Amino acid sequence: MAIIKTTSAGVSALDTSKLTSGTVATARLGSGTASSGTALFGDQTYKAISSYDDNKLVNDISTLALHQATNNNSAKYNLTNSNVDVYQDSSAIANLVTCSRDTSGEYVATGVQGVNQFENDSNTIMLLHMDNNVTDSSSNGITITNHNSATFSTSEKKLGTHGLVLNGSNQYLSTPDIETVDNSVTAPSTGDYTLEGWYKYYVVNNDRYTDRLYAIGNNGTPASGGTPMLSLGYQNSTTMNYWGSVGSVNHNFTAPSLDTNWHHYTTMRVSGTTYSYIDGVQKDSTGNFDDSNFYNDGNIFIGARSDSSSEFFYGYVDEIRYSNTARYTTGSNGSTQFTPNEVNTTNATGNYQSTAQTANASVNKISAVVTYTNASGTANLNTDIVLQVSADNGSNWSNATLTTAGTFSTGVLQAVTNDISVTAGTQLKYKIFFANQASGSKVTRINGVSLSY
Repeated sequence: MAIIKTTSAGVSALDTSKLTSGTVATARLGSGTASSGTALFGDQTYKAISSYDDNKLVNDISTLALHQATNNNSAKYNLTNSNVDVYQDSSAIANLVTCSRDTSGEYVATGVQGVNQFENDSNTIMLLHMDNNVTDSSSNGITITNHNSATFSTSEKKLGTHGLVLNGSNQYLSTPDIETVDNSVTAPSTGDYTLEGWYKYYVVNNDRYTDRLYAIGNNGTPASGGTPMLSLGYQNSTTMNYWGSVGSVNHNFTAPSLDTNWHHYTTMRVSGTTYSYIDGVQKDSTGNFDDSNFYNDGNIFIGARSDSSSEFFYGYVDEIRYSNTARYTTGSNGSTQFTPNEVNTTNATGNYQSTAQTANASVNKISAVVTYTNASGTANLNTDIVLQVSADNGSNWSNATLTTAGTFSTGVLQAVTNDISVTAGTQLKYKIFFANQASGSKVTRINGVSLSY
């Protein structure tokens, strides 16, 4: 039998296999202080337990999920403890205040697209809002002549406050030679241009089919001492035409049947080809017009042929714009379709929120990755872009502190926030606020958001 040697201090040596019952004080297991915050390491010392920071891992997983959603053009999707949205559609966002989702770029910003009155820009040569006057709202301030006192209507208008009323007998508008007003304007001589406006017939009957919507130039031919003309109007109930006085060019194309609704008409030339549009839909194009003869007179006529003797328009006119550029182009060709009078207005502020995502269990902390683009200027995080999160369906919101996290993709940045304390719940939402936005100086676009919880 083994003999255990003891001293006054206790057992000096004992095979640990002999310890079959009882306990050993933690102080006997290693040096240092044993506590709930320490652990016994291999060197038989007690050391503090370092907490594991998983934020980088969580952020990387969220970023990866955003990349996948972007590459696959995915609608919002959910994982067990996260949800991801890159705004492929609007199904997961709600309560948009002075902001909107851009359908082509698939982002949210304070730019709101809508059908509005045209704004004066550097390519606008003449702009008539018809708001109880024929004042040119472009920077050129062209004097418009109202022949035979055409009146205005507050009830018959497309945009703004009024619409122009033409009697179909002798009323029309005309401009001076625009090239003499602004010698920088090359169109409508041989350059690109766009002439467009809104028209509504007062009544539809056979004797109105030849009404001219607008015309450029004067009637006659160079040989007879006049200047050529190009006009646009209906030829009969289903046909519209460009009528040109040089060589009696009569170019017809199919048009929808006449009615008493507002319609947008456009004549546009790009790189020598003239295009026609009705309500933004391309109807025809032709390169047959002789640029050396047509358009060499810059007078524009609204509601009549330019000889001012016949084919007066009978109805209402609104929002006429003449531009020294081809407004609706794709490369060197005319666009096949566009939205008339679509204007993107940048609001200074705005906000929106996500729809609720149901968590499997109660949540009291939320992390997020936000991707965004500085379309103009540089957004200040937590000032120009503010993120709030909620776990109780928006009853209580918590402010998040976003920090920059590098580049997500070309032109797109990302910001992160982690472990935001929220009122516990299972209905998770986020809300984003925009501030200090201004067209051309600071425009911020939110490209996607991933929440983790």
